[in-house]
Amino acid sequence: MISDPKPTVDQVFAMMRKAMGSIPSAIEKATEVDEGILYEHLRSRAYAMPEGGALDDETRTLIYLASALAASSTACIQAMANKAKMQGIAPEKLMETVRIVRFALATKVIGDAEPVFEALRGTK
Repeated sequence: MISDPKPTVDQVFAMMRKAMGSIPSAIEKATEVDEGILYEHLRSRAYAMPEGGALDDETRTLIYLASALAASSTACIQAMANKAKMQGIAPEKLMETVRIVRFALATKVIGDAEPVFEALRGTK
C-alpha cells in the first residue's frame, strides 16, 4: 500500500502561513516540544474538515470562529480572524457570526438560570 509521505514541519507551517497569514504561537511552541502534536492536529483537522466535504471553506471558517468565540479560545479566535481576512470573508458575515454567538451565549445563561427562575416563582 502506497501512502502520501508525511509533510515536514516546515511544509505544514508554510501551509498554515498561506491559509491564515501566520502560525499560531501555541502550535509553534507545541511543535518544539513534541512534533507529534502537530501531526495529530493535522489528522484531526482532516477528520473534521475533509477534502470535498459538505461545507465550503467560508462556512467552515465561520463555524470554527463561532465555536472558538463560544469556547473563549483566544488563539483560535485570532487564527480564524486571520483566516477570514485571508479568505476575504465579508465584514457583515463576520459580525453576524459574532452576534449569533452572543445571542447563543445569552440564551445559555437564561437556560442555565432555570433553577433560579423556578426558585423565584411565586415570589412576585
